[in-house]
Amino acid sequence: MIVYQETKEQFLIDVYNDEIDQKIEKQVYEKLHRKTSNSEYNSWMNSMPYMYKILNNDLIPKDCIIAIEYKVPNSNKRIDFMISGEDDHGRESAVIIELKQWKNVKKVTEKDGIVKTNFQNGYLVETIHPSYQAWSYVSLIQDYNEDVRKHKINLKPCAYLHNYRQTDSDDLMDLRYKYYLDRAPVFTRGDTEKLTEFISRYIKKGNPNVMAHIDGGKIKPSKSLQESLSNMLKGKQEFVLLDEQKITYEKALALSNKHLNQKQVYIIHGGPGTGKTVIAINMLVEMINQNKNAIYVTKNKAPREVYRKKLSDGGYRKVYIDNLFKGSGGFVNSIENNYDCIIVDESHRLNAKSGYYKNNGENQIKEIIHACKLAIFFVDDHQIVTTSDIGSSQEIKKWCEYYNATVYEDKLKSQFRCNGSDAYLSWVDNVLEIEETANDELNIDYDIRIFDNPVTLKNAIYEKNQIANRSRILAGYCWEWEKSGRNRADVHEIKIGDFSMSWNFNSTDTWAIDENSINQVGCIHTSQGLEFDYVGLIIGDDMRYENGKIVTDFFKRALSDKSISGLKKAYKENKESTLNWADIIIKNTYRTLMTCGQKGCYIYCTDAALNEYLKLRLEKSKEYVRKSEKTNY
Repeated sequence: MIVYQETKEQFLIDVYNDEIDQKIEKQVYEKLHRKTSNSEYNSWMNSMPYMYKILNNDLIPKDCIIAIEYKVPNSNKRIDFMISGEDDHGRESAVIIELKQWKNVKKVTEKDGIVKTNFQNGYLVETIHPSYQAWSYVSLIQDYNEDVRKHKINLKPCAYLHNYRQTDSDDLMDLRYKYYLDRAPVFTRGDTEKLTEFISRYIKKGNPNVMAHIDGGKIKPSKSLQESLSNMLKGKQEFVLLDEQKITYEKALALSNKHLNQKQVYIIHGGPGTGKTVIAINMLVEMINQNKNAIYVTKNKAPREVYRKKLSDGGYRKVYIDNLFKGSGGFVNSIENNYDCIIVDESHRLNAKSGYYKNNGENQIKEIIHACKLAIFFVDDHQIVTTSDIGSSQEIKKWCEYYNATVYEDKLKSQFRCNGSDAYLSWVDNVLEIEETANDELNIDYDIRIFDNPVTLKNAIYEKNQIANRSRILAGYCWEWEKSGRNRADVHEIKIGDFSMSWNFNSTDTWAIDENSINQVGCIHTSQGLEFDYVGLIIGDDMRYENGKIVTDFFKRALSDKSISGLKKAYKENKESTLNWADIIIKNTYRTLMTCGQKGCYIYCTDAALNEYLKLRLEKSKEYVRKSEKTNY
């Protein structure tokens, strides 16, 4: 989606008449359904006159197309400024410009692609080098936009720091950034002619089809981590890290190279789809390449087994894989500081006790911090889904204090799942009454549907799965797990009218990628930490809609569900606190399942009132969008 799009000729008129900032603001309201912040508005006011000077030159054709605030595919990132047309050879081209109002830059020697600059608060803050940022956005477009590849559109990134004056000893142009500067040159104050010449090199005449191909291009299914893991361990760059992803990655590597007598703990917060696992695996690979004793840990067995299967298929030996990927209960008797770094994914799923009977050790967080010099915890407090999950950020900090560890903390904000839609995640939190996000707008490229019949939902997911075997049916744990027929296709535990299916078989630990898994229903334990193209979600009677409110009922969970172990006993002792705890677990479970799909989520609720409520909320969001589009700003 592009917020503002006009010919160069019209853009110059809009700037000349001091209307450009108001026009962009109006389009933000009409297309994105949000108000513009003061800082955002001021950035347009300050930067657009500089782009007027650049473009007000006959070297650049007046019918080339200008786009402002273009959404990068499969993310929530936006490109500041784009100019499209054709080059001398008739090839479709676009120049992508990252605009910055910075006045100073300090290099960061120990981190790749990172600089320091002053933002509004006046303090020097680490951030991405403008060349890296422009280059990474283009890389993402080239990875995901099929029309860009089909039409062989030549995308040329650059950055323009119109308030920044170069000096003889200039950190912005330091040799350590040469790789990115070569791919995305930087222009600064006084470079008007140079930037004009750069643009004119690739844009010789206008062609409205170029921007149409970029903006309307088909977005291919996103790369899957499980499919890319083998190449990543071989050193191939499968995912370009964006913005705060790159910052946290480089910060982790820098911390791993510190030689302190004190333990270090890095807590990285991130919601669904913020790329936690991709960053974690990238960290692991680079630390191994630096000959560090580093391992990846996750409590949930399902993703570890999927990674093992993919790496085995890629030719890696079992002993090598097992030394890289471990469960969270393997550090009970570890020697202190035995590892240089332990990277813990899905830290919220950590338990106190370890072992099959939960009778080993004291606390997995304590044991992990004890076993390494640097512990990195990726955590989302809203994904705690069982009574034994204790890995909250608060609990992690408690054990940091116990070990007198130096604590660092950052947050991932970029959204790369659900087609990069923060709006969908916000809507889910609002609808499930997890957070009051006040979000009734869903003008997004994400396929969410509410079905009246589970058979229809099943057929829709079967159809989606034929594309790449990357769609699955999931359900809340409200049906008993029949042990006697666990690996028999004729045993259907989940029965709703004419609909009947089996829970996933226990004969495999790689249900998420197995060829026949579409014929079985997965639950939170086989899907958390993994992602699919589409998910078909069956919400059971443990969540209903009564008296104008979402209600949860842990008594409707299956007796075989160990995730609520102990709740019935706790309920007898303290009814109110137990119900609150159960409410969090059930809502977090469905929130997690509703955000496993990269492209879409199809939902059926056994509670008719909840089904109708979700349909009304979805329709309300669409009506909100329709009214916004008709309203004069």
